[in-house]
Amino acid sequence: MTLKALALNATLKRGSESSSTDAMIATLHRHFADHDVEIVETVRLVNLDIKPGVTSNEGKGDDWPAVRRKILDADILVFGTPVWMGQMSSVAKRACERMDAFLSETDDKGRMPSYARVAVAAIVGNEDGAHHISATLFQALNDVGFTIPAVAACYWVGEAMGSVDYRDLKTTPEKVDETAAMVAANAAHLAHLLKATPYPG
Repeated sequence: MTLKALALNATLKRGSESSSTDAMIATLHRHFADHDVEIVETVRLVNLDIKPGVTSNEGKGDDWPAVRRKILDADILVFGTPVWMGQMSSVAKRACERMDAFLSETDDKGRMPSYARVAVAAIVGNEDGAHHISATLFQALNDVGFTIPAVAACYWVGEAMGSVDYRDLKTTPEKVDETAAMVAANAAHLAHLLKATPYPG
């Protein structure tokens, strides 16, 4: 059974120029293919008008409802963010805030619309912060109904105050590649289980 994954890219770079977050998502994409998981789309959030708020629709011009549909149509959410000032990007935080609406959108068994969906993280940056981001992000995503597998974050951080971006590396570091393979395998395994046997509520 092929599973669908959606990637959110929370880079701050507008347009279509490749970012290091794109490169990390691509690393995971390559390994997901080994487990019959297809990343059907990467949504670059900064190119959209995602209004501030905590509902699923903040009115005229809000692009979030379409993103929300794509998230809920997928079995796996790949949440990609760069490290800025030791934290996830402001764009990533806004996406988390908008998913807060899931808390009040439960079915008759108390299940949020994100139940039975798996979430993993793709994090890149040139300073420390990957552990802090994964802790914060996974808590937020779990709060709004996503299931987090074992080894759910693939990340790379360069030398402190360095100038090298992940996208500029000539090869994927061995440890990053090994971790990406495990993230993909664990997420696919868990998503298959939850698709076959959803939470009872």
